[in-house]
Amino acid sequence: MSLKDFLQLVGGVGLLIYGIKIMGEALQDLAGDRLRRLIAHLTETPVRGVAVGALVTTIIQSSSATTVMVVSFVHAGLMTLYQGFGVIMGANVGTTITAQLIAFKVTDYALLAVAAGAVLNLTGKNRRQKQLGAGLVGFGLLFVGMQFMGNAMSFLKGRADLFLPFRQHPLLGVLAGAGVTMLVQASSATVGLTMAMAAQGLLPLDVAIAIIMGDNIGTTITAVLASLGGNRSAKQAAACHVLFNVIGTCILMPLLPLYTHLVALTSTDVARQVANAHSIFNIANTLFFLPFVGPYVRFIQRILPGDGKAQGAGAQYLDRKLIVASPAAAVNAVRKEMIRLVGLAEEMLQGCRKAVMESDDKQAAEVLGTEKLVNELTHDIVRFGTEVGQRGLSPDLSTILNACVSGVGDIERIGDHSTNLIEMYEFMRDHKLHFTPKALEEFEEMFSLVDQAVCKSAAALDKEDAVLAREVLELEDRIDAMERDLRARHIERLNQGKCQPGAGVVFIDILSNLERVGDHAHNLACIVLDLARIRGQA
Repeated sequence: MSLKDFLQLVGGVGLLIYGIKIMGEALQDLAGDRLRRLIAHLTETPVRGVAVGALVTTIIQSSSATTVMVVSFVHAGLMTLYQGFGVIMGANVGTTITAQLIAFKVTDYALLAVAAGAVLNLTGKNRRQKQLGAGLVGFGLLFVGMQFMGNAMSFLKGRADLFLPFRQHPLLGVLAGAGVTMLVQASSATVGLTMAMAAQGLLPLDVAIAIIMGDNIGTTITAVLASLGGNRSAKQAAACHVLFNVIGTCILMPLLPLYTHLVALTSTDVARQVANAHSIFNIANTLFFLPFVGPYVRFIQRILPGDGKAQGAGAQYLDRKLIVASPAAAVNAVRKEMIRLVGLAEEMLQGCRKAVMESDDKQAAEVLGTEKLVNELTHDIVRFGTEVGQRGLSPDLSTILNACVSGVGDIERIGDHSTNLIEMYEFMRDHKLHFTPKALEEFEEMFSLVDQAVCKSAAALDKEDAVLAREVLELEDRIDAMERDLRARHIERLNQGKCQPGAGVVFIDILSNLERVGDHAHNLACIVLDLARIRGQA
């Protein structure tokens, strides 16, 4: 092999991988918030998981990225292993789309696609046109890379003896495919290389199929690496992926001659035959496993038992692997962590209620302890969100991310107001001040309205429900009106000497803080309305 051939081969592989990368990035950008919502619904039944996993993988052009998401989600508790395995199977099906694209004989038009895409990317009037152009460039580079690889390996023609060991021992082909894929961590590159060699007549179909089976095993290395440092659930998800592909290959290999004959009937073009072999195997393997998802998951959990460790107090969903795997998944992780933060703020409010109404010092101490966690999570989310924002998001995702990061500030302020309420309670306790029964009744009335607004804003964020968000806006108006009314009533009681002056001042401060909590709940509801506008539902 000459230096020129070697450089062509390496360059061809590089162009293929790069073409897939920029095409996937363009598709993700074009999908925008739709991809984020699709990823948010990965936690479904296995059948739906297969469908969604296949679709997500088709969009992002990387089964490895999808499985990294699954490992991260299972680690964070966003999905169970049972649900995650369905997505893993779907990712295996979705990745075969790339091979089907490569099998099209459009090499002669590849440079035309690159040229047209470059012009559209450089002269496009909006981001959508520019990303469409980038996608065309990536699509064209796929075939340019394939052509380079084919030309580089032409010197092997007539040297079928070099591949004789693979025919005599198909397992060597499996090992070769797995080894190369583990090395480059890009299964599409191995598939493309195999198809190019088969198209040149260098590899018989049965050897090409064996290499493709190895490629399926090798691609699991990314999930394994992603699970390192994760909890036992993450490692179980990675084991699910590895054994799923290994078991499927073990079942197929004894049937390789029969399977090769079957695949040969699907097309007269050998490149298409290899692509079909890849697709048929992954679809058949998925259909075979679907009825046994439950027993299979229990088997994995038995050979790799859980460690019983509870999730720590820190961020649960902010896995930095998601930033690389898919910015859309990372944006959704910010949203999920924000919703968790709202829950903590709501717990603080409930603690304030009990402290004031029941003179409960224990609740007061818990509120102050939770405030430290809320502050830490706020800083974690902002740092993570800043890192995600530097990935070059689509306008939709950028809007959502900015809204969520801004919302985190509102939640942190709710925590601050809860701390203020506890400090007021402690001031009254230390100075032996007491509210009148009427004041306590009014406090309960105001607090219930504010608590309802916070709870509804949290539910609206979780469900992305614009109807609930509008209800929060209405509640905020009622809170403002009630604050004015109760303030006037209390000042009247003070003037009549019906309550202690010190307690009266504290009561007015409490009303002011609760009113501000209502304002922050209003701001959180506005985030949901922003999401609805992006979807065209507002």
